[in-house]
Amino acid sequence: MSSHGGPGAADEPTRESSPYIELDRSAWAALANEVENPLSAEEIRQLRGLGDQLDLDEVQQIYLPLSRLLSLYVEAAGGLYRQQEEFLHQVQPTRTPFVIGLAGSVAVGKSTTARVLQQMLAHWPEHPNVALVTTDGFLYPNAELERRGLLQRKGFPESYDRRALMRFVVDIKSGKDEVEAPVYSHLTYDVIPGEKIVVKRPDIVIIEGLNVLQPARVREDGRSGLTLSDFFDFSVYVDAGTSHIKDWYVERFQRLRETAFRDPGSYFAKYGALSRDEAIAEATRIWNTINGPNLSQNVLPTRSRATLVLRKDRDHSVRYVRLRKL
Repeated sequence: MSSHGGPGAADEPTRESSPYIELDRSAWAALANEVENPLSAEEIRQLRGLGDQLDLDEVQQIYLPLSRLLSLYVEAAGGLYRQQEEFLHQVQPTRTPFVIGLAGSVAVGKSTTARVLQQMLAHWPEHPNVALVTTDGFLYPNAELERRGLLQRKGFPESYDRRALMRFVVDIKSGKDEVEAPVYSHLTYDVIPGEKIVVKRPDIVIIEGLNVLQPARVREDGRSGLTLSDFFDFSVYVDAGTSHIKDWYVERFQRLRETAFRDPGSYFAKYGALSRDEAIAEATRIWNTINGPNLSQNVLPTRSRATLVLRKDRDHSVRYVRLRKL
């Protein structure tokens, strides 16, 4: 599937040879008919990100079936855990959390998707404790990025403390009682010194970020180590045409210019005074030099590694769902 293509795109010669099941919106939405939506319109409004067109229909038709499918995967993993315990003739400590990786471009709506899934999964009685951690907290602080000459490559794989991020996921999958993650502020555009989010014995952990599906780096000796996605039980990639995502980024920049950028404490306060045309030009420049290249070089190539792809249309609605075959 190319970034602009649908079914039958260049990298998938025939439907028969595809390792994916593809369902268009109506076929996927039909899966929700027998499941009650646990979220109210007000809850959905609170979960919506800036610029996202999320409404009750989208949650009902797209995220309700997805949360049910994920719940089935969680239950199946629990059954396998019990069978393995029996087979090994040993009582293990409690089962480790089910980890979901969620990837996609800047401005594609992955943060909203992560928040909706967190709320919906927590409504299923089998797994009420659902933690959400974004990888933004694992970015190097701005001072360190500046020291390394990486401030203009923020969001690229090398701008993250990959070792700390890997340690966090390994600790989660090792079944540690409490695991800490650093916290990022979008207002100050930096990691908040000393502030931590504490994840305590969750049933499910959603790890959301641009680069969570990156393959392992190959070392100089030709060997490759572990990578984050080696510890995922399921992964989702939020997808859309690159030109649509660019438009959404520019639109979001405009809205921020009228809201968050007006805050004197904002790292981007300098943009608050820009005219509309100046803001469009600046947002386009940032996209063309940072976010666009990061999407094409690093983020988009990881799409094929996802268990499930949500493909969005120009109006932000999901057009089809592609699920890896079992």
